[in-house]
Amino acid sequence: MNALPRIKSLALIVLLALTASVWAQPASPHIGYVYPAGGQQGTTFAVKLAGQYFDGATRVQVSGQGVQAKILKQTKPLTQKQINDLRDRLMDLQKKTSKTAEDKKEIESIREKLAEAAKPVTPVLAEFVYLEVTIAPNAAPGPRELRLQGNTGMSNPVVFEVGQLPEIRQAKEYFDPENPVRRGLARFYKPKKRPPPEEGEIAVKLPVVLNSQIMPGEVDRYRFTATRGQQLVFIMRARALIPYLADAVPGWFQGAMTLYDEEGNEVAFCDDFYHQPDPVLAYLVPKDGEYVLEVKDALYRGREDFVYRISVGELPFIRNVFPLGGQANTRTTVTLEGWNLPVSSLTLEPGEMKPGIKRLSTTNKELVSNSVPFQVSTWPEIVEQEPNNTPDTAQKITLPVLINGRISEPGDWDVYQFEGRAKQAIIAEVRARRLDSPLDSILKLTDAKGKVLGINDDYVDKGEGLLTHHADSVLQVTLPEDGIYYLYVSDTQKQGSSAHAYRLRVSVPKPDFELRVTPCSINARPGSAVPITVHAIRKDGFTGEINLFLKHHPVDFALIGAKVPANQDEVRMTLHVPSTAREKPVHLDIEGRATIQGVPVSRLAIPAEEMMQAFIYHHLVTANEMAVTVNGRARPRFPARLLDQGVVRLVPGGTAVVRLAIPRSAAFERIDLVLNDPPEGITLKRVVVNADGALLAIEADGEKAKPGLRGNLIIDAYPEQPKKAGRGPRTPLGTLPAIPFEIRKPPSQ
Repeated sequence: MNALPRIKSLALIVLLALTASVWAQPASPHIGYVYPAGGQQGTTFAVKLAGQYFDGATRVQVSGQGVQAKILKQTKPLTQKQINDLRDRLMDLQKKTSKTAEDKKEIESIREKLAEAAKPVTPVLAEFVYLEVTIAPNAAPGPRELRLQGNTGMSNPVVFEVGQLPEIRQAKEYFDPENPVRRGLARFYKPKKRPPPEEGEIAVKLPVVLNSQIMPGEVDRYRFTATRGQQLVFIMRARALIPYLADAVPGWFQGAMTLYDEEGNEVAFCDDFYHQPDPVLAYLVPKDGEYVLEVKDALYRGREDFVYRISVGELPFIRNVFPLGGQANTRTTVTLEGWNLPVSSLTLEPGEMKPGIKRLSTTNKELVSNSVPFQVSTWPEIVEQEPNNTPDTAQKITLPVLINGRISEPGDWDVYQFEGRAKQAIIAEVRARRLDSPLDSILKLTDAKGKVLGINDDYVDKGEGLLTHHADSVLQVTLPEDGIYYLYVSDTQKQGSSAHAYRLRVSVPKPDFELRVTPCSINARPGSAVPITVHAIRKDGFTGEINLFLKHHPVDFALIGAKVPANQDEVRMTLHVPSTAREKPVHLDIEGRATIQGVPVSRLAIPAEEMMQAFIYHHLVTANEMAVTVNGRARPRFPARLLDQGVVRLVPGGTAVVRLAIPRSAAFERIDLVLNDPPEGITLKRVVVNADGALLAIEADGEKAKPGLRGNLIIDAYPEQPKKAGRGPRTPLGTLPAIPFEIRKPPSQ
């Protein structure tokens, strides 16, 4: 690399068939919140989306059947010029000695606009799109995904729920009564007769869904009438709607509900439900009368995106089930505990028991309950038998096995005995919190003499992006000798109840993997390449490489660099899209294939959105589908072509050269090449143009670059930054195909 001449500029002369303004891909729309975040079957109502980069919004996509949305209008903050022009116009109107009715109306309108412009604005929530949403009477109740499509592509998905109950929506803004959108957001239920509510209270009739937004220090209050003997359930959906707020601390809305009787006495309070952050409050009404529900953030924080939905009434609600799962193709009976449930158990027939996670629910008087996760496995299964809380009473098991048990009372231990062989690898895995059990498990393995061979409290499952406490336990131990061993299960918080259920798998390791792909919304110009990331969630010690493919994909889509290297948890690659625009989003499936213990294994990559919480924590929150939009003016494939198709091999402290071939038969523009989120310790040191094209010097830092690391280098092309230009964000002109690399140990090692 020393033969390369040093140059001051990293600018590279590369063929651009189109101007930078045409090549540039503007920012994609991003939805911060939707309000209200749902509606009742068989109704048409107004909805507001808030976020950024909504220019050119053209359509709304809602997953599933039975929900249609029409864009009514779009607004964005006034520019300073617009504000100045309005002020000037207001002054001109006020100077008139004789004002017409139209003048007065215009003055009032300008004052409202200026007052709105003077309000503090959260930049990520500054633009609005107003919708008219129609939900069919037969639309299936439950959560959907809503996305906004504009000229620059598809937005992130947000939760939008289809409900069965009448709904009210608090109007936290003063809307123009002549505006049908704003009028729609201000509808309240007003019963004919009711006691006059106290200031700030809203009278409602049960059952109902309450929709609102909590601002700083704000408290919402709802007054209603209840009858003795009613089992009322109050179900809040807040974090379930918006799990993490990237620019807020701690990154979420912590809802709290308090119930008061008509004398003003607090009769119930809830700020969570088991380990779930959204509260669920149940109250058996002791006497007829009026009650008030108070809603707030637990720390009195608030913002426009502190959106909630609270379902209130004699609603069916499943608190917990047992067992938490069952064996595939086997008839299974599940007991239910909860409120207002029509049955105490469900029976699942063999045809319903397919491997994976399914959702269980029930229906009471046409009202569908909440759904709870239920795991169907292929392991042999048994049920815990009490008493088994000491080694002397330990339940004997034969491996492999999956045990359905529960810590039924505080301080309880469940103990299992099995025979093991010397040098036998054993995996013990609890699945409880991941199945909505409140159990905070701990696992301990001992030999026959009581010597502790392994212990584990919490195991982080990166595939569970919505868990804030990874409380399940996983233990892997190689047994030292033939003999009897004891496996202990308990709750680290010394809690226990019929709800503290678990599924305990004990077996030799069964290597496997899951995949997540981000982002779940991809927006690209025709003929371009975009970076994507596939995350591998490795299980039971699986370390092999995973080859990635597009499954059942349309023509002209391709993956470059599509391999998760052995012993690594992710890979960045490029998705190349066709050179012709597509009218509608394309839904792609990425499949991972590996050979595990001589057997081919394939797994679909689940689309996910990488969400940030409290400025630092990243979570993979799964989505229903991966939507790819290909729109805008067509561009050719990026004209620079890699001459070296092999792997770029680096050693710490060393440099490798990548060669590019560049066509020389058209107009040229000056651009910068920049590594896109490179691995730590890898930099693009120099770019040199020669007669054959260009040479890129890639350098590996002697201390930061880690031998053994493999993956792909993603290189973006940007317009060359003028020397006197500011340091604002630049939009890339294009992306080179992914370049595979490997960091090797220096020869001396």
